[in-house]
Amino acid sequence: MRFLAITLIVHAPDPVTGGRKSTQDRFREVIDDALLAEELGFDGFGVGERHERPFISSAPPVVLSHIAALTRRIRLFTAVTTLSLLDPVRAYEDYATLDHLSRGRLELIIGKGNGTAQRELFRVTPDDQWERNAESYELFRQIWRNDRVTASPVFRPELKDAEVLPRPYQQPIRVWHGSATSRESVDLAARYGDPLFSANVTNPIEPYAELVRHYRQQWERYGHDPALATVGAGSAGFFAARTTQEAIAAYRPVFEGNVAFQRQLGAQPVFATLEDFVERSSALIGSPQQIIDKVHRYHEQFGHSVLHLQADAGGLTPTQHRGSLELFQSGIAPTLRRDIPDPPWAWGPAASDESSAPATGPALTDH
Repeated sequence: MRFLAITLIVHAPDPVTGGRKSTQDRFREVIDDALLAEELGFDGFGVGERHERPFISSAPPVVLSHIAALTRRIRLFTAVTTLSLLDPVRAYEDYATLDHLSRGRLELIIGKGNGTAQRELFRVTPDDQWERNAESYELFRQIWRNDRVTASPVFRPELKDAEVLPRPYQQPIRVWHGSATSRESVDLAARYGDPLFSANVTNPIEPYAELVRHYRQQWERYGHDPALATVGAGSAGFFAARTTQEAIAAYRPVFEGNVAFQRQLGAQPVFATLEDFVERSSALIGSPQQIIDKVHRYHEQFGHSVLHLQADAGGLTPTQHRGSLELFQSGIAPTLRRDIPDPPWAWGPAASDESSAPATGPALTDH
């Protein structure tokens, strides 16, 4: 099993202290979290893309480029790239450049995104966002694989023998499809033989497990080898301590502060108590053995080989945050790496020789 640390770069008051960092300090915190993730041995670091409050993650290629310059090993993920809002040509240019700057460490998780404010900002409607997402992905995919492209898309001007530069480093990049609530993204992933990443953070397991089952069914229907179907999954929160009691006591102020903030925004929390959150959500809060057992229970439903944890302290003190991640790597990750297989491809930096494009795995074969 492989492990990512992911941030959506929420810029909101601290759920425990009520203090709010400056924008610059919040970005600095994200960079520090990425460096910590590489230091501790995480396999990837992801940055989300949102274009509305309370997020400041509107430019993940810029943030990931800065992280790429400061790291050497860790793979760099988008979580997610909202292709329904973007010009796929411009998105390709940004990410192909980043792929070169990181020497082939980039992976994309794409999705339609959500939120009324960002749809209005980009003049995208609920009726056309799925069509935009699929069209943008298909065009992005063509550009990545072909030196010149001719296409007549609906949502952007046509391309006539267009050359889009720079040509990519990875041939091709791996693209995951973010899955939260709808079968459209699941079907798109299965159709093209791409891996799926379940959001798995808002609700109990059942709706996410149903989408994963549908992905595997569609994967086979499209004629792909079932052994190559690959799933990643998120977690709604993370804090590990020596005992469950210690973990619950430390995390309670964080949970209560987050619930209060949700209610201020007019949202009704799905899990009203910390005990329910720990029991029925995907949150990994407790002792190492409790967390290992819970990941195994989710793996029985998802069959996932990649797991993401929250990269941010999110109300924990710096000492609590680092100690929890250190405990994950020393007391949890080794067991999960042993018990749960990796994705069915080589994991690591691309080849250092630029003349030899790195292989990105059997799940990326054109179909």
